[in-house]
Amino acid sequence: MPNVKNQETLSKIKEDLDGVSAVWVVDYCGLTVKDIQALRVAIRESGASMKVYKNTLMHIALDEAGLPTLDDILEGPSAFVFAGADVAAAAKAVKTFAKTNQNLEIKGGLMEGEQVSAAQVEAIASLPSREELLAQIAGAISGVARGLAVALNGVPSGLAQVTKAVADQKEAA
Repeated sequence: MPNVKNQETLSKIKEDLDGVSAVWVVDYCGLTVKDIQALRVAIRESGASMKVYKNTLMHIALDEAGLPTLDDILEGPSAFVFAGADVAAAAKAVKTFAKTNQNLEIKGGLMEGEQVSAAQVEAIASLPSREELLAQIAGAISGVARGLAVALNGVPSGLAQVTKAVADQKEAA
């Protein structure tokens, strides 16, 4: 049975796990305090949060939540990125920071109750963000509506041109 402090931490982890779309696990060994602060800012701007917990407590919390326990990646120093609605933005923030800082390693994580590898996290990071997807959908709908409006406008103007041509022919005859 964990001590009181560990029980409190365990309840915090469960709160963090409640309602998140994904959890990314990263190895932060070798990062300076300044680097970690910059990483936290980038992650916060993406709508996610990063916290450091003991691997054993995270294992217990995942097990009690009925999620995969991530035994193969919960080794060494681990930080956990809890992603909200925009999973791709959180993954992109981690991947972008990892490109500029060789000491940050993406280990893998959880997404929608399933374990994902580091390669899958990086693939998710390459997806467009939620806002970009919404903009693409809006652009597609706008293009279809514009095309329909042009086509519908063409019918009356074409009819008017044909009518005028017939009237001009009758006047000439």
